[in-house]
Parts: sequence; C-alpha cells; structure tokens
Amino acid sequence: MIKSPVREIVAAIDAAAARWRDAAFEPRLRARDAVGARTGYSLASVDYALDRLFDALRSDAIEAVIADELGSLDVLDHFVRRDGRPRARAVSIGSVCIVSSRTTVGVAIVPAIFALCAKCETLVKDRDDHLVAAFLSTIAEQLPALRDHASAQTWSGAGRAADLSRYDVVVAFGDDATLAQIATTLDGGVRFIAHGSKASAGYVTREALRDEEAAREIARGAALDLTLYETEGCLSLHALFVEGGGAVSAAAFAQLLEEALSAAVREFVPAPKSQAASRRAIARELATFRRESAALPADPAAPYLVVLDPPNEEPPLFLAQTIGVRCVDEPANAAEYLERHGITLEGLAVAGARDDVVELALRAKAARIVPFGALQSPPLGAFHGGRARIADFVRWIGDET
Repeated sequence: MIKSPVREIVAAIDAAAARWRDAAFEPRLRARDAVGARTGYSLASVDYALDRLFDALRSDAIEAVIADELGSLDVLDHFVRRDGRPRARAVSIGSVCIVSSRTTVGVAIVPAIFALCAKCETLVKDRDDHLVAAFLSTIAEQLPALRDHASAQTWSGAGRAADLSRYDVVVAFGDDATLAQIATTLDGGVRFIAHGSKASAGYVTREALRDEEAAREIARGAALDLTLYETEGCLSLHALFVEGGGAVSAAAFAQLLEEALSAAVREFVPAPKSQAASRRAIARELATFRRESAALPADPAAPYLVVLDPPNEEPPLFLAQTIGVRCVDEPANAAEYLERHGITLEGLAVAGARDDVVELALRAKAARIVPFGALQSPPLGAFHGGRARIADFVRWIGDET
C-alpha cells in the first residue's frame, strides 16, 4: 500500500499535469503524435483532448472531489471524527486494474489518479500510444515513492484476462461485448466497474430558439460536440431533438447547424475514412429519396451530414460528423425515441432549462446535463457513468472504542 500522505500524492499529480499542460513538453509532443496515429484523429482534436484533460488535474479540483465523496482528505491518512458516527478511516481497497478503451484519449488517467489518491496499487492497460505510461512516469518524477505503485502496460485483449481476478477492483472501458467477456473472467470477490456502450443526445426547447443569434450559438456548440473525435465515444452528440413552435424553426436550425459543422470540420479536420464517407453518402441519398426528410448539405463529398426529420423507426446513424435533427413537441417524445432504440445516455446537452427536460435526463439515465458545446469537456468531478470518482477505491473502518 502507498504510504505517502494524500496531500503529497495530490501535489505530485498537480505538478505533473502542469508540465503536461505545456504544449512544448517533450513527452506530450511524443504522446500527441502517437495518439493521433493510433486514433486517426486530427492533431487539433488530440490537443483539445489533452488540454482539457490536464487542465482539470489541479490540486484544488482533486481535493474537492475527495472531500465531497469521503468527507475530508484527512480520512485517507488517519481516523477522523464524523458527526453521528464512530470516527473512521478510508483505507485503500488494495489493488486496481484499469482497462483503457480503444477510441478515447486518456480516459484511464482520471480513475488512475484517484486510485493513487486512495493509495491503491494501480495498473493500467495502456494503448499503443503509451500516453498513460508517460504521464504516470511524470508523476513518479514528482513523487518517487509512487514509482513502484503505479504502472501502465500494453497487452492483447486476452493476454492478461486470466490475471484480472487477482485485483480487488477492475475498471474497464469498452463496448458491451468486451465488458461481458471481462466479467466472465472475474470471481465474485472483484469489484467490477464497467463503462460500456452509451451515447449522448441534445435537446433544444422552443424558448431557447428565441432568435437567430441564440439559435446560431446553440448550433455552434452542437457542432463542436458532434465533430470532436470523429463522433466516437459516449460523450459525442449522437441524437438531437428540437422543439417546434420557436421563433426559429427546426428546419432553420438544421441549416444553422450545417453551417456550424462546415466551420467545425475546418478547425478539427476529420481523417479521410472511406467507409464512413460512403455510408454518409448512402444516408444522404436515402434522406433525399424520402419526402419526409431532407439532407444538408447536398454535396456527397462533404465530411459531415445533417438529416432533418429522419424516420423515428430508425436508430441514430452513429456515423462520424453525422446527426439526425428530429422535430418534437415535448421531451417525452425524445424519451420515447431513446427507449424505443435501447439508448442509455451518458450526457444530455440542453438549451432551455425546464423541469420536463430534466425529467428527460432522468428517464434516459443520463449522468450529466450540460450546455451545448460542453459534452466533450467533463469537469473532474463529473459522475462518469453515474459512478463516484474515488469512493469505489476505498473501504471503511470505524473505531468505536
């Protein structure tokens, strides 16, 4: 178990992240190129991800999450008195293994730093870009006592599957089939935290569409949520619902979104993926063929697509830079659509706060309600997958003497 005081661990993470916030930091430059090569994302998108990841890893934010979930930082170092309960201490649950996903950038780093703050032995299944290993190495430079307690390695899908049951906690990111396979390798004593297949959606109320300027701002945020990381991952915008009856119609909003996407793909240039392009072209032709839906833009070579009012019988397209804009009367229509297609939300982007929109988030089991443009920038304290950040990595002991 890690013996260092929690504040020393937090300070080391903060100092390491400060070094990684420097775009000229040599390990970051190497990781940036490797992440871009692995994912196919533009370097602008990779920089966006790294900036937001490491900007979030500040001591005040880390300490705030720990204090909120455990009551205080001190409880990780010694027994602390608690109102109405015996004095208690939160001790390391033991060993933690974190399995990264294929598409995301550094998703394993946040659970890894909280596992370290909980003083757990921590191993991360890294990707071929070795981003996690490089960052853990920087942390160890700041606090050498952590060097033997945190590591990142790469292995094939089944390469270490049989070893996972020796950990006290396994955190895994991936598709549902991968997580189900991992679950079969674990015995009943392992705490399994699975982050599987989810999507994110957006909802625009008629009140939010009060004029073209307001609608254009919403469209810019939606375009960012859609464009980043090739629309892969649970925080990308996959479905968009727009209420009718606003000063700006759903059709006019779709046009504004198309314009915003045109600008976004120039800033975050998508990789040329022929399969995605051909599938977009088919979706465009199908929308054009149908009388009840329309496709923007008409150019089949455009690296994005907005389909207005696709049939509700069809699920979201889940294509890079592709979105269906569905005109609805109320949030219940969106909830029914998501339930019909078995879609559980990670995030719901909202323009126009109303109680029934919050009810939509609850009904769709969303973990976050955010403004448009913020889906891909979760704060450190966000409940990813609806789970706590550090509470899963400790066990409690009470002193009643």
